[in-house]
Amino acid sequence: MGRIIVHLHGRASDSKMSALIDDYSSRLKSKVRTEIHNSKLSGYDYLAKLPDDVILLDEVGEEMSSFEFSKRFEKWTISTSDVHLAVGPADGFPKNHGKDSISMSKMTFPHELAAVLLMEQLYRAHEISRGSSYHKP
Repeated sequence: MGRIIVHLHGRASDSKMSALIDDYSSRLKSKVRTEIHNSKLSGYDYLAKLPDDVILLDEVGEEMSSFEFSKRFEKWTISTSDVHLAVGPADGFPKNHGKDSISMSKMTFPHELAAVLLMEQLYRAHEISRGSSYHKP
């Protein structure tokens, strides 16, 4: 069974954001792993280090509801291969990157907050698939 691997461009410098990322990571430890990449890498160099099949968190990506995201999460967790999701650097990913991408919102967020939002949505997707009361539509 594959895992979901979340790639982050450096550790969150804000301790509260870092604590939230760690909290959601610990809740999802059997399904999701995080990998921290060197924050000094340029957007191009970071992208080059990511797997070819990575899905980027990008403002121009596909938008979906939490429920739609949970359906994708279910497919990812039963897949035989790993799924890679990546939050970009503060300046974002290079334009015309040619990768599949998901948008968290039409709004723009700091990359550290985007990492927190992604981890929370992964946790929410897990709870939706379990049928828990965490998600209240």
